[in-house]
Amino acid sequence: MGEFKVHRVRFFDYMPSAIRAMAFNSRSERLAVARADGAVEVFNFADNYFQEKVIPGQDGRAAEALCWVGQRLFSAGLNGEITEYDLENLMPRYSVAAYGGPIWTISSNSQGTLLAVGCEDGTVKIFEVLEERIQFKKNLDRQKGRIISLSWHPSSALIVAGMMDMIRIFDAETGHTTHRLLVERGVGASKSREVVVWSVAFLSDHTIISGDSAGKVQIWDGLTGTLVRAHLITKWDVLALSDESSLVAGTSEGTIIQFQFISSTVGHKDKEWVRTRTFKNHLHDVRALAHTDTAVVSGGMDTQLVVRPLLDKVEKNTQESALRKIAFPHKNLVCCAKKAGLLLFQFPEHLELWRLGESDGYGKPGDSLPVKRKPEKLIELKRKGEDHICCSALSPCGGWMAYSTLSGVRLYRLQHNNNNISITKVSKLPKDLSSARQLCFSSDSSKLFASSSHSSVIVVALNQSECKYLHTLKPKSGRQPVHLLAASDDGRWLATVSSRFLLCLLIYRQHSCPTAIAIHPVTSSLIVVHADQQIFEYSLARKEYTEWSRKLQKQGLHSLWLERDTPVTHVTFNPRNPAHIVLHDTFMFCIIDQSLPLPEAKTLLYNQMTLRSVPESERIRHSHAFKICKNFQHLMCVSLLEDHSLVIVERPLQDIMSQLPAPVRQKKFAT
Repeated sequence: MGEFKVHRVRFFDYMPSAIRAMAFNSRSERLAVARADGAVEVFNFADNYFQEKVIPGQDGRAAEALCWVGQRLFSAGLNGEITEYDLENLMPRYSVAAYGGPIWTISSNSQGTLLAVGCEDGTVKIFEVLEERIQFKKNLDRQKGRIISLSWHPSSALIVAGMMDMIRIFDAETGHTTHRLLVERGVGASKSREVVVWSVAFLSDHTIISGDSAGKVQIWDGLTGTLVRAHLITKWDVLALSDESSLVAGTSEGTIIQFQFISSTVGHKDKEWVRTRTFKNHLHDVRALAHTDTAVVSGGMDTQLVVRPLLDKVEKNTQESALRKIAFPHKNLVCCAKKAGLLLFQFPEHLELWRLGESDGYGKPGDSLPVKRKPEKLIELKRKGEDHICCSALSPCGGWMAYSTLSGVRLYRLQHNNNNISITKVSKLPKDLSSARQLCFSSDSSKLFASSSHSSVIVVALNQSECKYLHTLKPKSGRQPVHLLAASDDGRWLATVSSRFLLCLLIYRQHSCPTAIAIHPVTSSLIVVHADQQIFEYSLARKEYTEWSRKLQKQGLHSLWLERDTPVTHVTFNPRNPAHIVLHDTFMFCIIDQSLPLPEAKTLLYNQMTLRSVPESERIRHSHAFKICKNFQHLMCVSLLEDHSLVIVERPLQDIMSQLPAPVRQKKFAT
């Protein structure tokens, strides 16, 4: 595998934002996730749960609820607006004010023709879904209290609304209330304490299910407006419900309770909703739930997206039956200046520039070397405006830094003088450089590549403290935004990935989205890793797959490699050995040695730390191309510097958990 002096970096203090809402599109198998900082993410469950789209957040635009209408995505928030998102250009398409104060919930009818929103002023407002926009249609009868939760009956004739201390059923056509269901406070509860109906579900048989702040899941007969059964499942709040053939409820304790519509007694034909399982996958409030055909998806204050397979729906001891936890974005938030020993950390609100530490002396593998100079934070640069940072880049020489929001690109010149550093903003940028989805500098730091809308790339020349527009690279086809950029060291090639398309004087499409790309500095071969863990190597000079790539596809990748549940997010190369490909995902980094044979199907993919403890003859017997290291916690970046030292940036999950606020047991409304 080789030896490297390693900079093990644990001072990237990145904190994911809490999950506020989710919506699952069963037709496209996409899950939309809204976070507390206003960002909206789209995960493709059909493509190994890959996070294929991220719409950056904006101050004051946090979504309280999400809703799919066909392939269109809508959100509603406490700013009182309904927003539709442009999923091609990854930005809000438009926003419409509901004029009812903060919006707590949004729901669409089964036909996808109408949207209903629940407002602070006690109104349920109906909007018609048109081809390009939505249009206000009418208000249902106004109530005295805020509307917290909504659900349409599958027939679209009725709407159920959760409020303070009650549930109302509305006739969607007339707007009048048909039934009023009073929610009890519970035994021993104070009469002055209101019960908040956080979530409701309206089933096809007119059963209504509610979850409230008194810790109850209640089953109601929607035809008669009577309570059928109440389940006290927690002392605290039931915050989320998701209904399918089975029902799941999430609580502010972090637990998830499953109910199934089955016979409660063996031999009886009568069915009822029975509590069957309890899961504990979160440390804090479960704010959102979604139900797929085979799993329950949950998220909340602890920032993690958890996919919990339902074992009665999947085959046991398979990849599909494994629990998944997604804690970090499936993209790079760390950029390394290989020639300068600098690291750039991207946060939604600011950037941090750090200088790596230095050490004296040498040691044997595994030794910790004495620190000669500690790592130092050189710059903290706060973003301008309300839009959050969507991408950033640091030039290899450490002399340029750039970032972009949805509203614009900013470029800075960095000058180093001994231990001092100065930063100067480049005031005049080309008008074509308006906004970027990805940024990348050339190897010699003389050019900046910025991906704009519709898969095109702006090329800008850099000179001292100014920049000049050169040209725009436009693909022959495709309109999706670029989410990966890679430039070759010799300046001849630029590769871009747009959804499932790869463009680099070639266009090919795989069924799985690429998650990481890189161009080899010696051979000019393009390495592409996909969400399904497949690896391809393409010769740009010969315009064909390499012999090694063909051999890999013929033999097939090892089953243990394919069963990994986190995508590779970065690929680089070992300058000392051209046969080494270095890549990493969240939990491991791997050096692929192309000079060694591929692992056979029966070969075990040992951790390199484990192999160190076995005799040399045993190590030789297990020698193959895939050298895997797993002794890391949530890898954010693995990169090789010009001095051949290895930079490993980690973000231990327990550090994140220790920074979370204590669970909030008594909910308060923010208006």
